[in-house]
Amino acid sequence: MAQAGGLQQPSAASSQPYVCKLVLLGSGSVGKSSLALRYVKQDFRNVLPTVGCAFFTKVVDLGASSLKLEIWDTAGQEKYHSVCHLYFRGANAALLVYDITQEDSFHKAQQWLEDLEKEFSPGEVIVMLVGNKTDLGEEREVTFQEGKEFAESRSLLFMETSAKLNYQVSEVFGTVARELLKKAGDQGSRQGGEAVVLTQGPAARQGKCCIR
Repeated sequence: MAQAGGLQQPSAASSQPYVCKLVLLGSGSVGKSSLALRYVKQDFRNVLPTVGCAFFTKVVDLGASSLKLEIWDTAGQEKYHSVCHLYFRGANAALLVYDITQEDSFHKAQQWLEDLEKEFSPGEVIVMLVGNKTDLGEEREVTFQEGKEFAESRSLLFMETSAKLNYQVSEVFGTVARELLKKAGDQGSRQGGEAVVLTQGPAARQGKCCIR
């Protein structure tokens, strides 16, 4: 079973941010890349399907502490599904993204959750279910209530977004970052130390494709 990196509390003198690995999972064309681009670069544009994976970073200021998100955007095409589990390794959080206008993408997000559950112990990874493309509300096939009820049934965080309109994009990543920092603090209270890395470092990822 893949193991997430240990969560450790930085020393009082340390100014380094926590580091964590966040992977975006979901079918092709649900808007994973658009969400990442909107959040990291405040940009929105139609992008070509991700091949393998793409990588972004963003430092989130959370008041007294900061957290560096390593955002791994996985390809959603079916032909890449068999290798995407390699990207799970060392992850601390995951966004399961679906398109509210495509019911099939909602079911595929549930399949991604099953894949995650095969790799991690319960509670080991923070998971948020994200219904994207609320700007296409007239074409909606998955109701807000359906998404919310499924998330609650599996103890997931849940939010709907529009990368195009920049609706709740920062809130999604900010909520996950706060949950990660809370988890780091909880573990740090039990196992102090100076290390601030919440995920595996570069050496641990050598030899892997490109994403967790």
